[in-house]
Amino acid sequence: MTYCVGLKTRKGLIFMSDTRTNAGLDNISTFSKMRTWSNPGERMIVLLSAGNLATTQAVASLLEEQVRQGVDTPSLMNTGSMFQTARLVGSVVQEVIRSTAPVGQTSDAFSASFILGGQIRGETTRLFYIYPEGNFIEASTDTPFFQIGEHKYGKPILVRAYDADMSFEEALKLLLVSFDSTLKSNLSVGLPLDMQIYAADSFKPGPRDRFDRNHPYFKEISDGWSDALKSAFTRLPSLTIDFGS
Repeated sequence: MTYCVGLKTRKGLIFMSDTRTNAGLDNISTFSKMRTWSNPGERMIVLLSAGNLATTQAVASLLEEQVRQGVDTPSLMNTGSMFQTARLVGSVVQEVIRSTAPVGQTSDAFSASFILGGQIRGETTRLFYIYPEGNFIEASTDTPFFQIGEHKYGKPILVRAYDADMSFEEALKLLLVSFDSTLKSNLSVGLPLDMQIYAADSFKPGPRDRFDRNHPYFKEISDGWSDALKSAFTRLPSLTIDFGS
């Protein structure tokens, strides 16, 4: 399992993903689920993945191969818009899943979903959720962030605290709290966490970091969030229960 988030604010985009791909008692594996492509001054693209590892790696490899083939091949580096970029990624997802599933079997075991975001010169920042079937939806004012993987533990925090005008510092804090809650609730999501910021209209990669259990800021957020929850709980009123005589 995994947990990835792409979040859009008025200042740009921020992405975060865990790195755990297997969580057996004696077999824990980690792989980065975040990939970036950029042509400074012209475009910046980020792709997060969740699902079957072989499928997600095959999709990424095909996308990389298209880029290496140059301008004569449609690729992430020469699409005319982020919408066309999402269509390209969707078509590659369809191709990989269709070719991977054995004859006579469903493709569910080989499925994968993706978050695609970035900006191409001439348009605003855009964020997409790409389904295993290859179709996709775009983030909007009503849906300013997307999650893939194990999202149910971290979503309430995002819904309650998100603000379109928040700074990147606040957005990073929000995502770390969301991931910390998920890490404590599900063994299949694990550290380290990859983070990428993209500032609108910069057309280049912004700050990138990796948070492991010894990262001082992550430890501060994790401990502070636990203490804040305990403090809030103790301040809530208690109902007097009458057990009778």
